[in-house]
Amino acid sequence: MPQIVIKGAREHNLKGIDLELPRGKLIVFVGVSGSGKSSLAFDTIYAEGRRRYLESLSLYARQFLGVMNRPDLDSIEGLSPTVAIRQGGGLSRNPRSTVATATGLYDYLRLLFTHIGEPFCPRCGRSIRAYTKEEMVDEILGLPEGERVYLLSPVREGSKRAISRLLRDGFTKALVGGEVVELSSLTGKEGFDLLVDRLILKEGVGRRARESLELALRYGEGIVKVRLGDGQERVMSQTPYCIRCELSFPSLTPSLFSFNHPDGMCPRCKGTGLVLKERKGPSFPKGARVCDECGGKRLRKEALNVRIEGLSIADICALSIKEALGFFGQMQVPVQGKVIADLLEEIRKRLSMLVDVEVGYLSLDRPTTTLSAGEAQRVRIAAQIGSGLSGMIYVLDEPSHGLHPREYSRLLRAMRALRDMGNTVIVVEHDQETILAADWVVELGPGAGPEGGEVIFSGPPRGLLKEERSPTARYLLPKPSPLPRRRPLSKGRIRLAGAREHNLKGITVEFPLGVLCCVTGVSGSGKSTLVMDTLYRALAQRLHRSSIPPGQFEEIEGWEEVDRVIALEQAPIFRTPRSNPVTFTGVFSHIRGLFAQLPEARVRGWGPSRFSFNAKEGRCEVCQGEGMVKVELALLPDTYVVCERCGGKRFQEEVLEVKYRGESIADVLDMTVEEALHFFRHIPPIKDKLEVLKEVGLGYLKLGQPFHTLSGGEIQRLRLSRELARQKGDRTLYILDEPTAGLHPSEIERLIEILGRLIERGGSVIVVEHNLDVLKAADYIIDLGPEGGEGGGEVVASGRPEEVASNPRSHTGRFLKRVLEG
Repeated sequence: MPQIVIKGAREHNLKGIDLELPRGKLIVFVGVSGSGKSSLAFDTIYAEGRRRYLESLSLYARQFLGVMNRPDLDSIEGLSPTVAIRQGGGLSRNPRSTVATATGLYDYLRLLFTHIGEPFCPRCGRSIRAYTKEEMVDEILGLPEGERVYLLSPVREGSKRAISRLLRDGFTKALVGGEVVELSSLTGKEGFDLLVDRLILKEGVGRRARESLELALRYGEGIVKVRLGDGQERVMSQTPYCIRCELSFPSLTPSLFSFNHPDGMCPRCKGTGLVLKERKGPSFPKGARVCDECGGKRLRKEALNVRIEGLSIADICALSIKEALGFFGQMQVPVQGKVIADLLEEIRKRLSMLVDVEVGYLSLDRPTTTLSAGEAQRVRIAAQIGSGLSGMIYVLDEPSHGLHPREYSRLLRAMRALRDMGNTVIVVEHDQETILAADWVVELGPGAGPEGGEVIFSGPPRGLLKEERSPTARYLLPKPSPLPRRRPLSKGRIRLAGAREHNLKGITVEFPLGVLCCVTGVSGSGKSTLVMDTLYRALAQRLHRSSIPPGQFEEIEGWEEVDRVIALEQAPIFRTPRSNPVTFTGVFSHIRGLFAQLPEARVRGWGPSRFSFNAKEGRCEVCQGEGMVKVELALLPDTYVVCERCGGKRFQEEVLEVKYRGESIADVLDMTVEEALHFFRHIPPIKDKLEVLKEVGLGYLKLGQPFHTLSGGEIQRLRLSRELARQKGDRTLYILDEPTAGLHPSEIERLIEILGRLIERGGSVIVVEHNLDVLKAADYIIDLGPEGGEGGGEVVASGRPEEVASNPRSHTGRFLKRVLEG
């Protein structure tokens, strides 16, 4: 088996590592936050694979794709096309994109409806159908022998010009009001049926019937009337046609069922399902309401009136993935044969993949813009399995994020399915079950930042258990540990009654204050809807006059016992290259103020803004304070180089002449938190904030390190550090949504300590979380479920962790019991 051979990888904090990875295996990268996992997986392996692909494109194509610099390494061999599946990335942010379209399922549904969909008249609701020419001939020749048959072409526009044209073509008779009349006698003011041929059914008439039928269809624009001797009529059409309403229906094509195509989209809302409200005043932004033409289903009425077993394509997409799998699972293959059987098999396979990655509770029409990071990633994993590609390298970013312990096994099956198709699957992950199930494990570290960037271990997972230097090894083996001390539940509570947003079933929940309260449950059980969409927004509305409406509920009590509410979410803080830890935490203001008080600065009349790379008076004007300059090359993509004027230091030369203890402002930004802490040890406002950064485990970060280089765990701890740095404690309610994402088990221990400190200062903490170590340390647990989607939205269990662990209805309790028992 060939290998991926990496030599001299130096991206970010990687220390020129050499590494060989087996191809066609499930490989897990582990290590503490900032150890270099993502630098190796995404910024080296994926980045070089993508760069090589882009370089294989034409010069013309490359100019539109932006610059892709070569990672800092000596060489890499054995690469094949790479795909990165990051947290929340890869899915379209277009509001038209849905789970069905993102996974390719919608294309198969459109084909299925094209082949076996049954159209119904949108006016009278009667079933209508289209005939092939052969079906028409068979129906005519199947009439009793000796039957007199008139073949007629309906002419809707009976103008004199049209009649003259028909007379020139050799036609002489028409049918009006059931009577045969001379075509030349018509006034041209009424519609009529053109008499194409009169037949008496007998042996040998088949050829003439076919030729006359062809002619009748041509002049009837795909519609023919067959009138029998007793006056009965049958109407047959090559496209669906309602006899009662005399209403033609468009041909069934895949584009008819697409809300992104003019043939299928609702003419009023243009396939969005929404129409804009009128402005109610200058301070009111435009809102949106469901389109009353399509009822929010996005398609034109003709498409919505095509059904399979009573359901339109929009009805099927409104089902959850599990419900859709049940619907297609019981569907019998029609007589049309192999094409339909293949379509049904592909639909069932893709639905099963989505169920396997634990998103079966999502509806197929769920917009991808509303998915959580974990949901979006798992949907994309399923889509990649469905693509059937082999020989690829897939790089996944913590796919277990957002999953309940019960759901890990199915996710592992999905990743193994990718591997078994002949692909190499590289996973950046902390989950113990994933690590132990891997074919190969690489641990980076031993620490973070400058203390990391080395390969501690590379080999099968069993070998990792024996590695003495490994921070991960001690968390992979079961070990008894003492139970934490539970805080009293006597400091008040917030009672939220009648919560019914999304799948919440009118539940009433009590959140105790002054404790660590965890809300848990399987994916889709309603955790984020309850805590983030309803509780947090309701409190923010009352405490901070927020204009964002909360989810539906009846009443909320006890909110007066909280002074403020803060949601510490997972989303990145800033994305600009100017943003960094010191600007976010406020340390930079104190540092700039210190430099402005230096004698040399005071002599020059400089204030704090002179020492800011965001202010015109202090920043390098060549690079605008970014340290890098874009270079535009003719016929080549733009590239970025270090600014020659400032050498990447961001400031004007004269600003760098002002120094504190021999260091310029740029030198200070290049220090790590620990170095700066020692450097500013006699300046309390700076020292105090830096100490908090060190306490939350970020001592290795550089003060001026751009945010886009930070991991999710590092960003989460930055937010917490800013709260810990506040001068006094108060009755603050902190709400965190899965804060353990991206954290190593050792960092989770530290996170629990930090949350405890917030509580000791008079705060309260509510955490949406699955991690069993956090649940074990909780004072109170609220477990939602019992399942996801419509099967969730109820309080399954609540109370102390020991009480939840003993509840037989709780999926969480089953796993929590094992942890509590060691």
